[in-house]
Formats: sequence, structure tokens, C-alpha cells
Amino acid sequence: MRLSRYFLPVLKETPAEAQIVSHRYMLRAGMIKQASAGIYSWLPLGFKVLRKLENIVHEEQVRAGHIPMLMPTLQSADLWRESGRYDGYGEEMLRMQDRHGRDMLFSPTAEEMFTDVFRSHVKSYKDLPLTLYQIQWKFRDEIRPRFGVMRGREFLMKDGYNFDLTKEDALHAYNRHLVSYLRTYERMGLQAIPMRADSGPIGGDYTHEFLVLAETGESEVFYDAEITDLKFGNREIDFDSVEQCQAVLEEFTSRYARTDETHDEAVFNALPEERRRVARGIEVGQIFYFGTQYSEALGATVQTPDGSSVPVHMGSHGIGVSRLLGAIIEASHDDKGIIWPEGVTPFHCGIVNLKQGDDEADAACEALYKSLTALGLEPLYDDRNERAGGKFATMDLIGLPWRITVGPRGLKNGVVELTCRRTGESEELPPEQAVEKVAAIYAGL
Repeated sequence: MRLSRYFLPVLKETPAEAQIVSHRYMLRAGMIKQASAGIYSWLPLGFKVLRKLENIVHEEQVRAGHIPMLMPTLQSADLWRESGRYDGYGEEMLRMQDRHGRDMLFSPTAEEMFTDVFRSHVKSYKDLPLTLYQIQWKFRDEIRPRFGVMRGREFLMKDGYNFDLTKEDALHAYNRHLVSYLRTYERMGLQAIPMRADSGPIGGDYTHEFLVLAETGESEVFYDAEITDLKFGNREIDFDSVEQCQAVLEEFTSRYARTDETHDEAVFNALPEERRRVARGIEVGQIFYFGTQYSEALGATVQTPDGSSVPVHMGSHGIGVSRLLGAIIEASHDDKGIIWPEGVTPFHCGIVNLKQGDDEADAACEALYKSLTALGLEPLYDDRNERAGGKFATMDLIGLPWRITVGPRGLKNGVVELTCRRTGESEELPPEQAVEKVAAIYAGL
């Protein structure tokens, strides 16, 4: 993509309503525009990152054996009355009527819808285990939406639902989701710590939230410092193996890590003082096991080997996909702008032409653009007739991890400048070597 042809409405000034870093930079970098309170239009750069995150979530869900589908955003109130949640959910639920006077709602979550699909089509234990999921827009009518996409009313969410014959099978599904989430977040350049949490209106006895540490986090968190040394890495896990998934759960949840809602001061203080940490965290996902709560209410049963009929054991598992953009920026930025991890960057590399209109510089930039594109990478070529300082400021603001700078002086010596956004370090390389180095960085992802 050439910047002269791209829609990137960057702002020089920070809008007054932006209170936290991610909101400021998403507005200034032309990623989003507020449509109304807590509801945003996703402009091309923001939409591009959103799709990157969505694809990673899909890949890791499918790797774990989960099956994607798509539910409607509008649901019938009758299903929620059947489960007993319609009256008790609260004012966050946006309720309405269609032209025939039927009560409807904009989906805040989808336990009822998925359970209804299951009960309509699955009748035998032979069809279990089964995990279905979607990535779909949700709406919760927050009383005070703020912080941009971090606490909006409309948001993109992955929600998955497991259906199992026994509690033991459902807890394996719980562990399987925890493993897949660890992989998902690390691919996005995040360390998301699983913390014991409160189940809230979803219900359930087993639940962990995944929180990214950040000063602007809405939750106070308490944890053992040792947990931040844990990395899932590139290990291969057999998702059908109860033992392997259970071992990962124990590895990542055996140390103290809790939100303020479940914090136990006595247990926390039993840790060595030098390992006790109190910080702020941003929730980016949560997993639940809630047994037969919904299957009993909605009649989601299967026939067992002995011919009896039993309600299935269920759990639900969410990832805040749109919220993740804000979390990544909160965890990865400086005073110049965003610093995207390589796994989620909207463009792999920026190309800055210091002297647009110079035949040699123009030709070198075109050659770099074609070479990177031929290798399956997406460069963003700043071919605008702007001052160098303005081009650098734009690249720093939008946060591409790598930048190749091309100018007549360097070309006389046969080199271009390759700069790492995270460290600010630069090196001069022949153009073909700069391309090779960028390609090698992304080949390892």
C-alpha cells in the first residue's frame, strides 16, 4: 500500500475526550472514529489490525479442535426467559420490539443461542465432545462508556461453548481453552496472566480471567512475581491429552494470581514479601465451567450408553477481540506512538522516501516495495511529497515495527537505513540485505 493512496486520517492534536493512551493513539493514528457514545467506526488501519487479531484467534481455536460458526446479533427474548436470565440480566441488555411487538434483544452474550442450536441437533453421547464458537459483535449498554474500545458498548468478541457428557470431560474442555488462550495471547505479543476470577452474570464454579498488566487497567490484581517468568512458547500440545492440558493448567495457575474480587489477603501474605505484586490489569478474556445450568433450563440432553437421558455439562469461553487492540497499545507504546508487536502489525514494514521526486530514490523505493511484496509481506510506502520529519512522525505514531529509510546520500554509498521501532536502533545495509532481514524476522512467526 502507498500512503498517498491510503485513507489514514491522522490527527496532530489529541481529542479532549481521550483519557488513556490507547484511546488517544487510536484516534490520532486514524484507526477509529466515534459514532456515538461507546460505539466506533473502524477505519482502515484499525480494521486491518482487528482482522489480524481475529485471524489469530480463529487459527488457535481451530488448532484446539473447536468449530467456528456465526450467530445473529439480535436474539429473541423468549430464549432468555426460558433460561431465566431475561429479567435478571440488568440494564446493560439493550431490549427492543420488532414491528410485530415481539420482544428482542441485542446479544450481550450467546449461551442461550448456542444451547438452542445444540438441543435441536445433538441427541446422543456419540456426538460429544463438541465445542462451537463464533467471533461476533456484542452490545452491552454500559452506563458510562469510556476509554475508547477498552470499555465501549459495542465490541467484537470471540465466544465459545463446550458441550460434554461429564464434568470431567467439561473440565478438560476448560483446560483446553486455557492452553489455546495462552498460545493466542503470546502470538499477539502479550503476556496475559490467568487469574482466579468472579463469574458474574454468566455463572459457574470454575473461572479464570486473562489479564494484561497495564497502569490503566480497570482491575486491581494481586500476584506472585514468579508467574511473569512463565512462557508457553512454541511447545506442541496434544489437545486431546487430558494429562498434557492439565499439566499446563497447573503450571500457569498454581501460583497466586487473583483479581480484587477474589483476592485472599491471608493467602497472598503467605508468599515471600519480595514476590508479592500489586498492579492494575486489563481483562482480555475469561473461561467458565458452569455445569448443567443452561442445559437443564433449556432441555439440552443426550442419550447415554445405557439409554438414559442426561443434561450435558457446559462452559463458555470469551476473548475480547476489539478490546485487545487497546490492551496491546497500553502494553506497547512510547511517547511517539504505538509500537506494534510483529504478530499483529497492520503493515510489516514502512518505507520512507526522503526525497520524493528524485529518480534514484524513487526507483530504490519501488524496488524495495516490489521485493517485500514478492516475499508475501505488506509494506506501507510513504510516497507523499512531505517533509522527512512529518513522515517519520507518522511512522512512529502508527507504530510499524520496522522502517526502511531511503535517501540520496545513503544510496550513493549503496545502503538504506533499517530501523527497529521498539529499540530505535538503526543500521545501514544494502537494500537487498534489508529486505532479507525483514523477511527473516517475520518468517519466524
